[in-house]
Amino acid sequence: MKAYKPTSAGRRDGTVIEYKKKLTSTKSNPLKSLTAGGRSTGGRNNLGRTTNLNRGGGNKRTYRLVDFKFDKKDVPARVETIEYDPYRSGFIALVLYKDGERRYILVPQQVAVGDEIITSAEAKPKAGNRLPLGKIPVGTFIFNIELKPGAGARIARSAGNYAEVVAQDAGYTLVKLPSSEVRKIIGTAWASIGAVSNEEYRLVKIGKAGRARHLGIRPKTRGSAKNAVDHPHGGGEGRSPRGHRRARTKQGRPVGKGQKTRSPKKFSNKFIVSRRKPGRLMASRK
Repeated sequence: MKAYKPTSAGRRDGTVIEYKKKLTSTKSNPLKSLTAGGRSTGGRNNLGRTTNLNRGGGNKRTYRLVDFKFDKKDVPARVETIEYDPYRSGFIALVLYKDGERRYILVPQQVAVGDEIITSAEAKPKAGNRLPLGKIPVGTFIFNIELKPGAGARIARSAGNYAEVVAQDAGYTLVKLPSSEVRKIIGTAWASIGAVSNEEYRLVKIGKAGRARHLGIRPKTRGSAKNAVDHPHGGGEGRSPRGHRRARTKQGRPVGKGQKTRSPKKFSNKFIVSRRKPGRLMASRK
């Protein structure tokens, strides 16, 4: 993490990650055959209506085709480069398989250029390798976790995140997720060993409005500053309280402060062994 000298108000509060120390190259030169075009939606749907607030602008970005299915099994691969991906918080690695194919993968911590990784049911549980949950020892940190075999990684994919294998039970693996929830996942689903790279990401301070606009983040107006017709928290004389027991979104749904938003009849509730415990830090993050 790098903090600049306070030569301006924005510099005083902003911090950046020292990419030169972590990446093979800081130039934006991904492998062209593993990229795709596209443009920002600006938070609009196919009808042009705003469905996601506070999005818009931002720098033009090239999408990298990252492999989350890992359907090339029992073929060793060597890490060629570690690169930045503007569409995700963790770093990605370009790997060269023994048969000559190249793919992008989400790279874990402790994996460097030249290291060899493999996706195999007989693989050793070392950082970067991928194997079925049922064969991973208890206490191992994992990421890129499948919920259904062959469906691709769904859980623990953001920077610095990892889950922990806490038990093996009758064909299921009990996994403690980053949210502190303990969930049963079928033992034939696959996961990668380690924790996602770029663990300093959550410590970054944007510092100034201009930097946020480059990221595609538009200004956000408080609900209490709006009129009653525009937000459930709006209206009233002067600085009025929100008038509701629970904080709400513009659409009227509960949000923030550790409030439960999960459907009580969700089909996958039977796989939850222990509910997440929202603490002070989790409840206060926006």
